[in-house]
Amino acid sequence: MARILAVCTGTARSVPGKSYKSGICKMPTDASTMIDREGLIGDAIVNRKHHGGPEQAVYGLGSIDLDWWSRELGRPVEPGTFGENLVIGEIDSRHISVGDRFETEGVLLEVTSTRIPCATFAAHMDDPGFAKAFLAAGRPGFYCRVLRDGVVAAGDTVTYTPFDGVPVTMPELLKTFGRNLSEEDRARYLAAPISDKLRAALTG
Repeated sequence: MARILAVCTGTARSVPGKSYKSGICKMPTDASTMIDREGLIGDAIVNRKHHGGPEQAVYGLGSIDLDWWSRELGRPVEPGTFGENLVIGEIDSRHISVGDRFETEGVLLEVTSTRIPCATFAAHMDDPGFAKAFLAAGRPGFYCRVLRDGVVAAGDTVTYTPFDGVPVTMPELLKTFGRNLSEEDRARYLAAPISDKLRAALTG
């Protein structure tokens, strides 16, 4: 059984080389944090066109992802570095699928979609090529909707329940973003509890 290793929140800060602010810079907190349908209470979400909302309420990464990036970058990648809200021990986002669930005593989360790297992310990492590297790595993390509100804290036990249908993995979502799908894949995507935005794009 896994545990939450870090709960991370952030405030609106200026992005290096950009004229706007972002909530991507997050830091771990030792305090218990309330999560509702919109995400972590007190966590800044500046660009609500592309971030936040009920279908992207919580952004998670696995400890295996951060360990891999630490080796890849040759330095420790601390929780919150990629703008994640939760770091879950023993989880590798390459193996996470839409519809997978994470449950603690306080909250129940369901995976809806994956993180697509953007220019803000690259600027935050101070590396113009980082979005491309992030895509190539195929360890994008996972967005979740909140099925049950509650309080979380670092150290909480997490029960992981895989989706009981045909999986749509995070690396697959990353790879097919913006591309046309076969009818078979489109049907598989729509059979999973994908985010409303992705569902609309596939049915529009």
